[in-house]
Amino acid sequence: MLRNLHVKNLALIKESESSFGPGLNILTGETGAGKSILIGSINLALGAKADKDLIRTGAEYALVELVFQSQDETLAQKLAELELPVEEDGTVILSRRIQQERSTSRINGETVTTRQVKELAELLLDIHGQHEHESLLHKKKHLEILDAYAGEELAKVKERIAGLYRQTKELKNKIEEESMDEAARNRELALAQFEQKEIEEAGLFVGEDTILEEKYRLMINSRKIAQSLSECYRFTGYEEQDGAGSQIGRALRDIRGVSAYDERLVSLEGQLLDIDGLLNDFNRDMAQYMDSLDFDAEDFDSAEARLNQINRLKEKYGKTVEDILLYASEQNVRAEKLADYAVYMDNLKKEYDTLQDKLVKACGQASKIRSKQAVGLSGMLTKAIEELNFLSVQFEIAIDNKEITAAGCDDVEFRISTNPGEAVKPLAQVASGGELSRIMLAIKTVLANKDAVDTLIFDEIDAGISGKTAWKVAEKLGTLSTAHQIICITHLPQIAAMGDSHFVIEKATDGSSTVTGIRNLDEEGSLQELARLLGSDTLTQAALSNAREMKELAVKQKGK
Repeated sequence: MLRNLHVKNLALIKESESSFGPGLNILTGETGAGKSILIGSINLALGAKADKDLIRTGAEYALVELVFQSQDETLAQKLAELELPVEEDGTVILSRRIQQERSTSRINGETVTTRQVKELAELLLDIHGQHEHESLLHKKKHLEILDAYAGEELAKVKERIAGLYRQTKELKNKIEEESMDEAARNRELALAQFEQKEIEEAGLFVGEDTILEEKYRLMINSRKIAQSLSECYRFTGYEEQDGAGSQIGRALRDIRGVSAYDERLVSLEGQLLDIDGLLNDFNRDMAQYMDSLDFDAEDFDSAEARLNQINRLKEKYGKTVEDILLYASEQNVRAEKLADYAVYMDNLKKEYDTLQDKLVKACGQASKIRSKQAVGLSGMLTKAIEELNFLSVQFEIAIDNKEITAAGCDDVEFRISTNPGEAVKPLAQVASGGELSRIMLAIKTVLANKDAVDTLIFDEIDAGISGKTAWKVAEKLGTLSTAHQIICITHLPQIAAMGDSHFVIEKATDGSSTVTGIRNLDEEGSLQELARLLGSDTLTQAALSNAREMKELAVKQKGK
């Protein structure tokens, strides 16, 4: 259930906070007061596209926060699946902060993606927008509604159909790509064999290029290395008079001449002797390294030629030796396929036929489920539509075969007759805007009874209706609110009178800026708003009396 809505710096809303209760929550207000902004703010929190122009003039950011409370286990499992905090009391906080550069969404304080928000939102609430009933003019929506009613049983089959459809499509494309005449096959085979042979004859091994590059770098820089090491050897050696080794030798002779006079000098003499030993070892190792640097022109040419060969293969077959060897393996497999092309293509076609058979069977299974569920749905919708003040209702769900898609092979169409003696016809041909609105409400009611979503939001479900029909719609919303929290924006007093809580959306100005706000009405305030909705510009006793009578009538109806 949606407990709280907090909006700040969004369009005309400076800051507004509303607490909703169970049952039917009614929102009313003058045309242009900002009711659409309120619904828009909820959509923003649920991941709708955010426009920086929505930030209130002069503000740095806009903020929308929704606080839900639910003990639904499925919701807790989804939070755990998304690795988000799960509160013991079932509180879920969705927030969206919109700034000039970007927007940030959070769930229970953790930053999340739009996809994660939408996944969670599906379990929290369902919004019926102002023009959603117009989607009933399209058969695609009819299929969605039937599938939603069919539930988990059909969902599992549809998942299998989608997987098989993807596999058959990919295999069909592969067969088309692999199809070729004899001449093309021979060219492909010759190329694959040539490339595989060229790589094989090169005798590559993993890491060879790295070893060669290090060796080549050493040889090409050997002269510079030899010159530097020669100087280093001279400066640290014993051959030159000014070398470090010669100097340390003289120092040793000097300290030995006096160490017999003081024991402390014996320790210093030992240290200097160690230094002399280390320097001697260093010079010996240096000499050995310099001897290994003998430049061999033949070795150099061989390494250079091998590196050039490897680099040419890299240009043709891959960036690394591993890539080249993998390509050779793939071309070997390719050559084997092309060498036995007829068998290869026959195996692909057999695999395709097997997948196609599985797909057709899965589609048939889905059709059976849809046909079975269509009977139950049509019966429930007939009853629900009749309760919304239609003279006579015949409602059918026609299911025909069509070309297989990822959703199956069924073409679903809602057909209806709302006048006695008239044959059923496609919904799009006979239903007016007001009728479509009522039919959509009936659909929402039927689906809501199968759905675990706590909160349903209706944005002006009353389009195109009035009088007795408005009372029937109000009664339907009242009934629905016994099992779900309903938040309903309306212009009709009949629907407003049925509310358990009543909020008014108002727009005010101080001369320099305009602000939209929402406030909860007490009983007297609700009566005054009902009087306004009944068409009274001034709050006379007669207008309030009419409003009170309508409220009492609604209370009696809810009691039934």
